[in-house]
Amino acid sequence: MAREINAIPSTKKLIINFTPNGMIPTKEMTPHVPISPGEIAADVLKAAELGASMAHIHARNPDGTPTTDPEIFADIVKRIRAVNKEIIICLTTSGRGENTFEKRSGVLRLTGDSKPDMASLTLSSLNFNRTASVNSPDMVKSLAKCMLDNGIKPELEVFDIGMINYWHYLISKGLLKPPYYVNLLLGNIACAQADLINVGLMLRELPKDTHWSLAGIGNYQLQMNSLGIVWGGGVRVGLEDNIFLDTPTRKVLATNTQMVERVVNLAKEYGREIATPREVREWLGLRSPEEI
Repeated sequence: MAREINAIPSTKKLIINFTPNGMIPTKEMTPHVPISPGEIAADVLKAAELGASMAHIHARNPDGTPTTDPEIFADIVKRIRAVNKEIIICLTTSGRGENTFEKRSGVLRLTGDSKPDMASLTLSSLNFNRTASVNSPDMVKSLAKCMLDNGIKPELEVFDIGMINYWHYLISKGLLKPPYYVNLLLGNIACAQADLINVGLMLRELPKDTHWSLAGIGNYQLQMNSLGIVWGGGVRVGLEDNIFLDTPTRKVLATNTQMVERVVNLAKEYGREIATPREVREWLGLRSPEEI
């Protein structure tokens, strides 16, 4: 199919996408992972103070297990926005646990000051070390349409180059509209590995009008964050992708604050200014804080 492609798109300022907890880290694995709505909101607010322009949020039940309950997500969002309405809030629609459209799309029907600015959209199924993220074509298209209908910008999640091909297909069907934002996630055992060739191929295939951030799974987080800074993209950083500060030795458990501070310090070393949430909202065509 005909497609318009960017070679290596970039922004002048660094987008920091903060991922506080994900679905996997538990308090038994690390005491630093935020579980309750109050803990999650506190980490997001601290990350925003340090320079994060957006937060990619997973909710947990009181026992720490992942949940799709819109009320728990709404609680988190309201806690954040009671203090800071500027940071961009992205809520997950992950297929790693619940896999019905009704459950996964619940956060897309939140309204008022609970409505997210963005929602994650993984563009195909994939395997992790012990679990699968199941994203059938019908599910991906249904979630994309629901986001489009509700005025929620997809936060695209791409783990290999085939997902970018499917992204172009969704554009041709009118289900994704520019400008686009994507996290390129490298280093998962069953997907694209964290090396320059894979990153370069993925960047070459991105659609025009794309803002991209690099993420590394586990040991590769710092490498991919550093590459995103050097190559003019953004970064995705937080305990969702890696709980250790000293990879690959894995002896020092990190805090989210340490993760974000390290990225900010690296950006300063390379002369990259940090993008503000207002700037990123403008780039992505999101509503202003005053409209929330």
